[in-house]
Amino acid sequence: MAKDTEKLIRQLSLISYLMAERRPVTALEIRRDVEGYSGMNEDAFARRFYADRAELESLGIQLTIERPGDGSAEQEHYSLRSENFHLPPIEFTDEELASLQLALSLLDGEFAYAEPLRLALQQLSWGRPSPLEEPAARLVGLGVTAQAGGRDPSQRLAKVESAIFRNKTITFEYHSLHRDVVEPRKVDPYHLLFRGGQFYLLGRDHEKDGLRVFRLSRIRDKVAYATKAEHDFRRPDDFDPRPYGDRADWQMSEAVGTARIRIAGRIAWQVERAHGRQGTFAPVDPAAPEGDAIFTTEYGVARALLGWVMRIGEHAEILEPAALRDEYRRRLESVRDRHTGPFLAAPGRPAEVREDPGEAAPPTRDGVIRPERFARLVTLASILIHAGRAQERLEVGELIGRLNVSEAELKDDINVLNVVNFGGGSYVLYAEIADDGYVDVDPEPYSDHFARPARLLPVEAKALVAAIDLIGDHFPDGSLAAVRRKVVDALGEDPLEHGLQVAHGGGDDRELSQLISRAAHDRRVIELDYYKPNEDEFSHRRVEPYALINGREGWYVAAYDPSREDVRHFRLDRIRDAQVLDETFERRPEVDPAADVAGWPRTGELPASRTARVWVSPERARWERERRRISEELEDGALVTRIAFAGVDWLVREVLTEIGDLVVLEPPDAREAVRATAERLLGA
Repeated sequence: MAKDTEKLIRQLSLISYLMAERRPVTALEIRRDVEGYSGMNEDAFARRFYADRAELESLGIQLTIERPGDGSAEQEHYSLRSENFHLPPIEFTDEELASLQLALSLLDGEFAYAEPLRLALQQLSWGRPSPLEEPAARLVGLGVTAQAGGRDPSQRLAKVESAIFRNKTITFEYHSLHRDVVEPRKVDPYHLLFRGGQFYLLGRDHEKDGLRVFRLSRIRDKVAYATKAEHDFRRPDDFDPRPYGDRADWQMSEAVGTARIRIAGRIAWQVERAHGRQGTFAPVDPAAPEGDAIFTTEYGVARALLGWVMRIGEHAEILEPAALRDEYRRRLESVRDRHTGPFLAAPGRPAEVREDPGEAAPPTRDGVIRPERFARLVTLASILIHAGRAQERLEVGELIGRLNVSEAELKDDINVLNVVNFGGGSYVLYAEIADDGYVDVDPEPYSDHFARPARLLPVEAKALVAAIDLIGDHFPDGSLAAVRRKVVDALGEDPLEHGLQVAHGGGDDRELSQLISRAAHDRRVIELDYYKPNEDEFSHRRVEPYALINGREGWYVAAYDPSREDVRHFRLDRIRDAQVLDETFERRPEVDPAADVAGWPRTGELPASRTARVWVSPERARWERERRRISEELEDGALVTRIAFAGVDWLVREVLTEIGDLVVLEPPDAREAVRATAERLLGA
């Protein structure tokens, strides 16, 4: 029998024994009665028992130790309180369970933490209909699902996740784009952040002796433990990961200054909605609530802030600091000059074909975050005992689907549970797979302690809360927010603080998303007052809302527009006002609001009718390789890429965001549009 299997049998038998005895017991009694310990000598037992206790503690299962007054270890007594193993009762409504069901159906097979999420939902829905059945209707679609993206990235993510959980220092080769070097790094990993479609690691860099942020996609080769020790570090008590989830692109490095930016009243509402967490807003004239506003924000990446201001255009003006204002003008002059007259690029050659940076490779079953087998065994034991007591037979295919295991894995798990005991014929259960494809279960008298759901293991709790945060308040009844509160209250702490955080996508759109989602559920027409930034105009639309979907830039409502006889997508943070009308509509069978989920919401590439040939400066080439397909590599280190676009206005803003490091080579009308816009902004 494999050592890992022997360990699992010992640990499950130990839990069963302590729960059944309901009294403190000595180490001698444990060694004598619990399966897996009885054949060991004293030294071997001491080592194994200590290691098993430490691992159970790391899983959130804390044994109580009573020591005698003289401190002798031989007379220590051990017990396991029910509250240290069982999940506190959580009263979920049917609507809340349905929301959990929908969450898993949206994320299953794509979310990097889908497996522990699946087990968590099994525990939370104990005694209720399974949350794993397919929901009848979907009013939410996910283009961004926090998947790891292929075998190698998944394995790195799994190793980092394990290192955070075990407080293990890791080493890896990292590509620093700012210095364009690949060098070894030694890091104490504190936290994972999912932001803008990418996973980031927050941790202490040993060489820099400070907190640094590492993008996982820039890690080269394997992630390894630095030592063989059980633990290498302790995360500082004052480390708070929450602020990182609310930061803007210009705040992803240590702050170097504070900017004051005047925002035109025309779009101040939109900027405050999208970036209210990243600074403060104050009206220029308090008597004019819809007038201009001053946005004050700290920044650490000046380039990102300049790009954001330049994309907004004439509706934003940097007031302070003077150096940032001067740099903005210098960059704007560079955009104008590089689009005036002919632009001579260096000779080049066709670029090598590489994997599309906008398309994530499909996740692999072996690479995603896998929960501890201990968790799966505890969940399976609960399912089997419940079926045995109800005198029900379980279909093998159903069990395989609920646990997402192979038939061979299911057989192995059942065999392990069949030998969990603590001496004298005191077994937990006996189950076997019959020839007709069903599982027969005979629960033993000592199965009571597995007849209630066990506590969520740390990775299960993290998966559950991360899934809720990824979807947010975008279900019609908003029940996920209530689920999150109940789970955190039951656990006694927020799992977000222990290793995984999903950053907020865009601004605070809770009220708006609830209103639109409820209208979609009730099939009510809505009227939108919508701002189109590329054209800098407002439009009023009467549309039939079908679903809310997320993408790289935020959340959208997918709606059928009768005036255009087609589906349109409206970004929530650009909706100035929405009204639900009394008018109802029938869902059109030919309309699939989630049809595009795997397209532009996930890749960021909008459907387009034209293509621009665009030069990328040598200084910015490394970053653009991560974002776009490269068509030519030039002798001076510059690149040429092709950007698909439907409207010239959108392309102009895309070029302005890169503050002079992108130059449109063709078509001529797009090149002229960039020049004219830069000239106009300089004049303003």
